Amino acid sequence: MGSGSWHIEKRASLKNDSFKEFDNVLENGSLSIIVLGASGDLAKKKTFPALFNLFRQGFLKPNEVHIFGYARTKISDDELRNRIRGYLIREDRASPKDLKVVNEFLQLIKYVSGSYDAAEGFQLLDKEISEHEVSKNSAEGSSRRLFYLALPPSVYPPVCKMIRHNCMNKIDLSGWTRIVVEKPFGRDLDSAEELSAQIGELFDESQIYRIDHYLGKELVQNLLVLRFANRFFLPLWNRDNIDNVQIVFREDFGTEGRGGYFDQYGIIRDIIQNHLLQVLCLVAMEKPISLKPEHIRDEKVKVLQSVLPIRDDEVVLGQYEGYRDDPTVPDHSNTPTFATMVLRIHNERWEGVPFIMKAGKALNSRKAEIRVQFKDVPGDIFKCKRQGRNEFVIRLQPSEAMYMKLTVKQPGLEMSTVQSELDLSYGQRYQGITIPEAYERLILDTIRGDQQHFVRRDELKAAWEIFTPLLHRIDDGEVKPLPYKSGSRGPAAADELLEKAGYVQTHGYIWIPPTL
Repeated sequence: MGSGSWHIEKRASLKNDSFKEFDNVLENGSLSIIVLGASGDLAKKKTFPALFNLFRQGFLKPNEVHIFGYARTKISDDELRNRIRGYLIREDRASPKDLKVVNEFLQLIKYVSGSYDAAEGFQLLDKEISEHEVSKNSAEGSSRRLFYLALPPSVYPPVCKMIRHNCMNKIDLSGWTRIVVEKPFGRDLDSAEELSAQIGELFDESQIYRIDHYLGKELVQNLLVLRFANRFFLPLWNRDNIDNVQIVFREDFGTEGRGGYFDQYGIIRDIIQNHLLQVLCLVAMEKPISLKPEHIRDEKVKVLQSVLPIRDDEVVLGQYEGYRDDPTVPDHSNTPTFATMVLRIHNERWEGVPFIMKAGKALNSRKAEIRVQFKDVPGDIFKCKRQGRNEFVIRLQPSEAMYMKLTVKQPGLEMSTVQSELDLSYGQRYQGITIPEAYERLILDTIRGDQQHFVRRDELKAAWEIFTPLLHRIDDGEVKPLPYKSGSRGPAAADELLEKAGYVQTHGYIWIPPTL
């Protein structure tokens, strides 16, 4: 068999296997997926499209699943379906077959209107769910109910109370009731603990799925495999070889009409305390004793508990010029839209290695990446130190890729060196394979009962313990953000902090995603 045939066969195999472990998740009992906040932006843009993609790929079977939307807005089933339709597929480019699948999916959706803090609406919702379960011949208690709270955290406690008292499986046989809650889960340690206690009184920890969609990203899910399935990383992944680690999130647009909402939280609560900190855990954790969710989450908690208090001289905050022009943002807002900070892990593997967390809006580029920079080569006989250090870069978005920056001989007659890369770009290597969206993976994990990629209560507490002191100083106006121009790299002080932390920038080298 020729190499070309082998590659085609391998790609086909990968495509078929991408979700093979989920093939049997829907074998027993009906499945009801209830999207609370169904008329909101999150549900329209993320939750329903994820459910549609699972349905289109055959992971939600029409003879077993039904989807319910619940919100205060008084609209009909068809009105909700029409609101959702445009987010599922580009109809001007869709084939008749695609449009047929869209219509089949939309027919699975039923809408129930009601309040979030009154029993009547949830009793009606329970009646509709029960009728669906009876129509699917599910034995009482054997059906499965997944409640997705696409809602602001302020209404989590009353909604969870209503679900607990009105919408649970009556008898727990082989069925279950599970709750998915979105970030932000609290504003600081005290509010997060209060919220955890309120929900914890109503549901067991095994029923609660605190979703962080970064944990569903392809390259984030690859971190454990990279670290623990490849021999050559094992001796390198420590303070003896790694000089610093950067975890970066950059957006090239501002708050775009969400200024009032964003101002309540800021970039640290919105991005760093959850998304980037979860990535840090996977980069820094020790090898778990197995791939069981609790073993993995145990190791993540150990990392968080080893993080030292953040020093004020290792924090740079910024706010882009024009942020306060948004009429929904207070005139004297102290909310940062940019932050660079250094976290230090006090353990044997990482002592002395700065973990540089960087996130910002209205910057000069859009990307999210992990950048592991190695130490200089001792005894530099090629005099190539000025060209830059070895770096292992994991690009999370866009253009998913992993590449290793290394020094090689410049082709030609002279013995001169140049920086190049070993590159695994997903768009080139895995042509024809659709990388699932994070929400698709995580909803399937919830159906499977796999909590590996969800945040446990003690993990959430440890994360807030790291950031709450700094956040309170910002809220009290003790730490001020520096102004920066929209479309820039952020405050100049942030680059100075990077240099002070030990990061050496490469000059004259730019990674370019390979063309197909």
